[in-house]
Amino acid sequence: MHRDPTAVVRAVYEAFDRSDLETVMALFDPDATVYQSPALPWGGDHRGHAGLERFLTVLVTHLDSHPETQSLLDDGDGHVVQHGRTRGTVRSNGAPFDVAETHVWTVRDGRVHRFESYIDTAAMRQALDAAPAGAEPARV
Repeated sequence: MHRDPTAVVRAVYEAFDRSDLETVMALFDPDATVYQSPALPWGGDHRGHAGLERFLTVLVTHLDSHPETQSLLDDGDGHVVQHGRTRGTVRSNGAPFDVAETHVWTVRDGRVHRFESYIDTAAMRQALDAAPAGAEPARV
């Protein structure tokens, strides 16, 4: 198991890229907490491996997304902050998105204990709420 917090976070992103849920689960503490704005369908507070799995399942049901890390900052005390962008499409309507993101990770004893995901929620809501590609405009 990785001990360096930055190495743990990098390993999680690599597992995300491979859709390797088994490795993701192994890198998260069984009592870990995941947080994202409740304004998003996958948002809210999610606790434990069951909560993490629910968060990821709802996320991938709604989005085909590809996060890109631009920087990782390690405070030397188990907190790692990732800044980057997430790009992709909304599965239900084909709307593209490209939004800024910041992830705050708390790592202890080689495992993630807390993951907080902050994105441009308004821009993501706009993509989620867009009319499907090729749909007739609403008529009043």
